Amino acid sequence: MCGIIGVIGTPMASQEVYQGLLLLQHRGQDSAGILSYDFSSKSYSQYKDLGHVNNVFSAKILEKLKGEMSLGHTRYSTVGTSNHKDIQPLVMGYPFGLGIVHNGNLVNFYQLRESLKSNSQRHLFSNNDLEAILNLLAEGILENQNKAKLDFEILLKAVSKVYDTALGGFAVLTAIADSGLLAFRDPNGIRPLVIGVRDLTPMEKNSENNSGKAYCFASESNTLNFLGYKVLRDVSPGEVVFVSKDGHLQSKILKEKKHSPCMFEWIYFATPESTMEEKNVYQTRLQMGDALGELIEPLIQKGEISPDVIVPVPETSRVSAIALSEKLGIAYRELLIKNRYIQRSFILNTQESRKRAVQLKLTPIKSEIQGKKVLLVDDSIVRGTTSQRIIEMVREAGAKEVYIASACPPIRHACYYGIDFPNPEELVAYQKTEEEIAQKQKADKVIFMSMEGLKKSIGLSELCTACLDGDYPVDISAASEFQKRREDDRLES
Repeated sequence: MCGIIGVIGTPMASQEVYQGLLLLQHRGQDSAGILSYDFSSKSYSQYKDLGHVNNVFSAKILEKLKGEMSLGHTRYSTVGTSNHKDIQPLVMGYPFGLGIVHNGNLVNFYQLRESLKSNSQRHLFSNNDLEAILNLLAEGILENQNKAKLDFEILLKAVSKVYDTALGGFAVLTAIADSGLLAFRDPNGIRPLVIGVRDLTPMEKNSENNSGKAYCFASESNTLNFLGYKVLRDVSPGEVVFVSKDGHLQSKILKEKKHSPCMFEWIYFATPESTMEEKNVYQTRLQMGDALGELIEPLIQKGEISPDVIVPVPETSRVSAIALSEKLGIAYRELLIKNRYIQRSFILNTQESRKRAVQLKLTPIKSEIQGKKVLLVDDSIVRGTTSQRIIEMVREAGAKEVYIASACPPIRHACYYGIDFPNPEELVAYQKTEEEIAQKQKADKVIFMSMEGLKKSIGLSELCTACLDGDYPVDISAASEFQKRREDDRLES
């Protein structure tokens, strides 16, 4: 899972991309990069490095990223590593000069890499699956190019090659030198992408852009809102959108399959102020709290649990915990104090780093926990590292009993579409009953959201819930090799 943004039509493009990346930092903390293109000088400029957005870019660096078109990326590595060679954007000089960013995963990346090498003599220089998309796109352009200038039909055929070959979930932004900004989303719409537009100010208007408008594409709508763009809509599954350098937008849905947006966006990744697929994240998390209440209330009535206080596991579960407190009439207390300088532990890429982060980032308030029966509320329980340690901490602080409720149903299957758990054996719920999970987590009771409650809370009947039920919307026949090679690449790095 990563954060991507692309802006075209304003000389402030790179500055807007930088600000947008700050708002997308929660989607990836390994590295950050910005690529800009100046239509006047017909030149690219780029800077990228390991680290958080505000540490990678300085005012001096941003001044050098000139141009009316810019792409940005903040990375959470699921394929490849945190090495510099895997940092996005990636670039290719021919044809035309392409710069590219994406959010997602290709299940068949390793087969594509071998195929590109053996059949097309294309050597990939990174372990990033985006480089396979970049090469496929370049091949598609070259195969259909019959004139010196690109047009929308050529781009449609090039993206068709990606759709026909690449299997997975992805949202892609591509800067094309002296042409414009290309955006497309996988045919199932697993990974998110939204479009925004705004009118240019008098100082921004230039001869290249005669539409008087600037466009922005981003992973989340909160970014567009902050930057002053009116949210037009989500990019549709299988849709190709192109904004030319003169500011004109063209779009076409090429290949739409069963719509399957990732449910984990609403549960964990997206910020509460964002809206995806016309479903506001804050509202869905409130509804998750209500749905959990419907499951927990009978347990209280039967005497199976008797919580004195409801405590959220910061940060994502706070909204659901508030709604649950109101539903049950049980006091809500924030008794786990977060060190805000520690990364989100789920998106750290080793088990040991996640374990250390949990110990550093949360401190229980012992005086308020002592002697109480505590109901913890978490957004999800994935590997169980975080939740187990938190339960231990709460017990050590003197809790009489500790229960934990998850706003997500049990995660029992691997994800191959952009979230970092491709090995199901790493999952705490893998081949376990809820009682066995509770025992493993050292909890007195574990309560999971139901699948029905999840879909009702989000308000969409069609979702990617593959990690919950094993119903994969995209072919995963290459999954075993994906899992093995991914682990091998990390060991070699």
